[in-house]
Amino acid sequence: MRSEIISVATGSRETVHDITAECADFVRRQGEDGLLHIFVPHATAGVALLELGSRSDDDLLAVLRDLLPPDDRWRHAHGSPGHGRSHVMPALIPPYATVPVLGGRLALGTWQSIALVDLNVDNRQRQVRLSFLSD
Repeated sequence: MRSEIISVATGSRETVHDITAECADFVRRQGEDGLLHIFVPHATAGVALLELGSRSDDDLLAVLRDLLPPDDRWRHAHGSPGHGRSHVMPALIPPYATVPVLGGRLALGTWQSIALVDLNVDNRQRQVRLSFLSD
């Protein structure tokens, strides 16, 4: 298995950050068939496969705001108001995804992208581990 870590600056607001290009570059360098595993080693971030650019990312953030309101109801209550919801989010959007790789290319659907989902406005820098397992 080959692995590397990429850094992602998520900023100071909730975000759905497209990491498809970084993932494609990593698998292109492997040049063979296999599986790409994307893992976010953070308790408050997740990885999603979804269409981006058509405001689906805004829709996802809106749904997460409805399901996990950024208010003071959370028992885990340090950091910014509503921070506890960031610790619940990975149960809904897991901190990992696996994508097939064929001929050194991601075998995503036509409109699928790989995104880092981060509701935690207190942590502005994230690490993402990309791991490639050849067949």
